[in-house]
Amino acid sequence: QVQLVESGGGLVQAGGSLRLVCAASGRTFSQYTMGWFRQATGKEREFVAAATWIGGTTKYADSVKGRFTISRNNARSVSLQMNSLKPEDTAVYYCAARTGSYPSALPNEYDYWGQGTQVTVSS
Repeated sequence: QVQLVESGGGLVQAGGSLRLVCAASGRTFSQYTMGWFRQATGKEREFVAAATWIGGTTKYADSVKGRFTISRNNARSVSLQMNSLKPEDTAVYYCAARTGSYPSALPNEYDYWGQGTQVTVSS
């Protein structure tokens, strides 16, 4: 059974920081690309960031570039450091994994998903 479990969400004031961590169990994801997506209430799920294991390639949504950093901690863990948070960053954040070494921004190209963690940024 493959599981992705996110942690680190919470409530923070605008301008603050949070670090999300995604831990994988059931297998290692050393050959996989890991990604973060988010979904705000009433909106579609959107891409945030992705990182390959092989080559260390990263990709970010324009809305988070320069503020968020994705890091592959090891073959079973990926983190998302979020700085200078804005109220519009409020959403449920999901960790996802896909086979291959391309950091896709498309949710339907990811094979495994976590249950999500809530991030709320107050103004």
